[in-house]
Amino acid sequence: MRASGASAFTGTAGKPGKSKFISGGLTIEIRQVNSKADLRRFITFPYRLHRQHAQWIAPVQLEQKKIFNPGKNKFLQHCEYALFLVFEEKQVIGRIAAFVNHVANEYWQEQIGFFGHYECIDDRDAAFLLLKKAEDWLRGQKMRTMRGPWNFVSQDFGLIVEGYELAPTVLSSWNPPYYNEQLLQFGLNKARDMLVYNCDISRGYLIPQRFVDFTERIAERYRVRIRPLDMKNLLRDARTIVRLTNISLSRNWGFYPIAEEEAEDIAADLKPIVHPDAVLIAEIDDKPIGYILAIPDVNHLLRKSHGRLGPFTLLRLLVGIKSLNRYRIWAMGIIPEYQKKGISILLFKRLNEVLAPRRVYVEANWVLEDNALMNNALRQLQFDLVKRYRVYEKKLIN
Repeated sequence: MRASGASAFTGTAGKPGKSKFISGGLTIEIRQVNSKADLRRFITFPYRLHRQHAQWIAPVQLEQKKIFNPGKNKFLQHCEYALFLVFEEKQVIGRIAAFVNHVANEYWQEQIGFFGHYECIDDRDAAFLLLKKAEDWLRGQKMRTMRGPWNFVSQDFGLIVEGYELAPTVLSSWNPPYYNEQLLQFGLNKARDMLVYNCDISRGYLIPQRFVDFTERIAERYRVRIRPLDMKNLLRDARTIVRLTNISLSRNWGFYPIAEEEAEDIAADLKPIVHPDAVLIAEIDDKPIGYILAIPDVNHLLRKSHGRLGPFTLLRLLVGIKSLNRYRIWAMGIIPEYQKKGISILLFKRLNEVLAPRRVYVEANWVLEDNALMNNALRQLQFDLVKRYRVYEKKLIN
């Protein structure tokens, strides 16, 4: 690893979005991804960068390719975006995505530009080149704020600032500590923290008895019925979850409505991995009012796959997922008129009844630090705060 040294800009090098710099006596170059070869380099760089980190779990490369394919990732269909790579002597040493989410900005009535999929060696010059390139691109799109990291996947945003020693659960990410220093040194500041809680039944966790009695009274008082996901009507239930999400989370920071068409993608993603009993929908007089969605932590089964879905990995998934005792609570929503009435505790209690016989480890992810309702519920249930993610932002003056 070379030491960061004095840098000198030597001018553009041939193509738009391509620049060369002299740093520490070596040439580093940043350029926009405009070819299949560069996109492959963009996707595979983290596998080389993090392969020595015990906590990092390599995501399935086939799924990563879908993320950057507008034909397979509907998120990209309402975004303008650019991908950039930084090279040192023809070797990739960093990557970044810059994008504008038109649906989110229209909903928020703001001009916020995002950066994401940030990966970089421990080198200040390389980090600054990436972040400056993203900033300049966002300025060119007339954005007033630069925010991130924020990736092209639902609920995949922020950097870990506490809890690096824990491996990421399914659909979450991991980063080394120095990423935060790189962003701070560039001039980005905290925008919001997301908290991660867990409980481990195999180590003696029990839901407090007072909540067992309390939730029974709640269920009786409001005539609440809790039912599992109906796999025969999976698309219908996926649409119900989308609708409840849009109603219940409309005031949350960073939220914008999910298009109902995305229910098809949610149903397709859930079908191969979901345990129906761990996805619960609360109803009153047959009207859905809330839900909790817990999914098996398949990351635990992918640790040795190195991102490849070979025959042995597929067999491990097919066999292991049925007995997996690690779960992530991925989402939860309760419509406003039934919030603060104990429905969230009722859903947690029913989920506990389903999962407790398996002696599971459960993680509840991405709880906004200012979401008092959810934080209070998890603390009262005696979940432990184990990790903190942070989103950064910087004001842009055009």
